[in-house]
Amino acid sequence: MDYCRRSANPVGRLLLELFKQTSETELEQSDAICTSLQLANFWQDVAIDYAKGRIYLPQDEMAAYGVSEAQIGAQRCDDAWRALMAFQIERTRELMLGGAPLGAALPGRIGLEIRATVQGGLRILEKIEATGYDVFRQRPVLKWYDWPLLMARALTESGSDPMSKSGSDPKQEKSGSD
Repeated sequence: MDYCRRSANPVGRLLLELFKQTSETELEQSDAICTSLQLANFWQDVAIDYAKGRIYLPQDEMAAYGVSEAQIGAQRCDDAWRALMAFQIERTRELMLGGAPLGAALPGRIGLEIRATVQGGLRILEKIEATGYDVFRQRPVLKWYDWPLLMARALTESGSDPMSKSGSDPKQEKSGSD
C-alpha cells in the first residue's frame, strides 16, 4: 500500500488540484481509487511481473495463505492461490467502491471519466474472478465489447457495486479468445 501511496495516489491528487476539488473526502476517495487501480494492475500482471523479478503480493499474506514464490514461478493455480487472490480481489474491490462516490461528486466530463475509470478497474477484477484467479494462463484485459458496458455503468452508476444492478455475470462469459 505504501508503494501505491507514493506512485499512484499522487496522480489522482494532481488531477484533483487541476480541477480545484481538494476536500479531504475527495482526496481520500481519489487515493482509494488510485490505490485500487494499481492493485488491480498488480493482480492481473502477477506472471509478467514475476518474469521481471518482481512480486507485489504482500509476503506476509502469501505466507498466511500458503503461497510461495516458487509456486508463482511454477504458475500453480491451486486452492491456496485462489484463496489468496480472492482475498486480494475482494479487498481491492472494497477499496475501489470506497472511492467510487468521487465520480458522482465531480462535475461534468471529469466525473464521467472517473466513473468510467472505476468501472474499468472493477471489470478487471470481475475478469480475474471469471478465470478462477488463473492470471498465469489468461491475463484479463478489457476488450472492445467491454467498453459499451463500462460506459453504460459509468452513466448509470453512482458509486455502487455494478454487479448489484447490471445483471451482468462475467462468470457466464465465454472464456475463449476474441
